[in-house]
Amino acid sequence: MMEWLLVPLAYLTGSVSSAIIVCRMMGLADPRENGSGNPGATNVMRIGGKKAAAITLAGDALKGLLPVLLAHAMGVNSLVLSAVVFAAFLGHLYPIFFEFKGGKGVATSFGVMLGVHALLGLAVAGTWFVVYKIGKISSLSALVAATLAPLYVWLIVGDVNLLLTFVSISLILLWRHKGNIQRLLAGQES
Repeated sequence: MMEWLLVPLAYLTGSVSSAIIVCRMMGLADPRENGSGNPGATNVMRIGGKKAAAITLAGDALKGLLPVLLAHAMGVNSLVLSAVVFAAFLGHLYPIFFEFKGGKGVATSFGVMLGVHALLGLAVAGTWFVVYKIGKISSLSALVAATLAPLYVWLIVGDVNLLLTFVSISLILLWRHKGNIQRLLAGQES
């Protein structure tokens, strides 16, 4: 029963908004009120540059990675691990500490994937990188990586609970990027 306490802990960890904290600490504008309005690394780069974005990206990935590594260390079963993965991701999207106004979840989803299996994280990061090198559009890279993530989960991990969790995460990522998808289809995405 104790292992289920990891789920709310993962949500609370996910609720720590790296973008908002980094912007406050660096004296930058609130990312929820500037740029695209999204508290994520891409918007932080618009507001404060590459250094601020890199710190935000690392923070968002770590808050997904750490709860999953803790769950692994405790030897939880795949159902609890799946709940921890989803809770950390959900915490980023709807952070209790920041009025439930979170980011789109790309970096945090990468962190949880890396925590589930290093090869899974590398496969998704590699997909993002290759698509970005070809198209130079961050949102397109994230969308392709999110779409392929469940396939990678099945091929690398082969667990049904985790597969269903990552199908859900991928669908949510696509939904959270609906504005980006519309701009991509219209040829207006920068």
